[in-house]
Amino acid sequence: MMTHQLPTLSFEYDALEPFIDADTMRIHHSKHHQGYVNKFNNAIKGTKYAHQSIGDILTSASVLPTAIRNNGGGHYNHSLFWDILSPNPQEKPQGKLAEAIENAFGSFDSFKQSFADAAGSQFGSGWAWLVVRRDNNKLAISSTPNQDNPLMDTTEIQGTPILGVDVWEHAYYLNYQNKRGDYLDAFWNVVDWEAVAKRYEQASETS
Repeated sequence: MMTHQLPTLSFEYDALEPFIDADTMRIHHSKHHQGYVNKFNNAIKGTKYAHQSIGDILTSASVLPTAIRNNGGGHYNHSLFWDILSPNPQEKPQGKLAEAIENAFGSFDSFKQSFADAAGSQFGSGWAWLVVRRDNNKLAISSTPNQDNPLMDTTEIQGTPILGVDVWEHAYYLNYQNKRGDYLDAFWNVVDWEAVAKRYEQASETS
């Protein structure tokens, strides 16, 4: 059986302050994400999914048991989220990723607005994504409810997510309360564009 583990963060819980506070990071990572990992491992135990990668599992979301879909999605989504955060990020993307964003959205600022709109308008809990589309290898923005993501065959825009923002209330409520827009504004200050660019290159090569 492939046992899934909570990833270790590359920074301390307080490293993203004042944009994301230490208490939120601690609870989000060590409680919420750990909970998804534990439930996911329990859900796949003794099934055909026990020896598959999480990416392969999630692509068949339409036939997955609810516990595997929800908790596997929670594990995958949060692992990506931690990976694209940094206390010392570049201000904006460079190179091929910057060109792809400009080609797809007109400008970096237009992209940020469209992404924030998708995240801000997601009803209830969910995520917003920057995706390398499976059908044409181009960038697109999407949002998904709960712990769904663009890997899943149940989503309108399918592909490889390279940037995601968590808009579940547990991601921001301690510091921002009901002000999701303020949280989304702060998010741009901690996006690790080098990590996003690496994901973009990998997704482009495999698409």
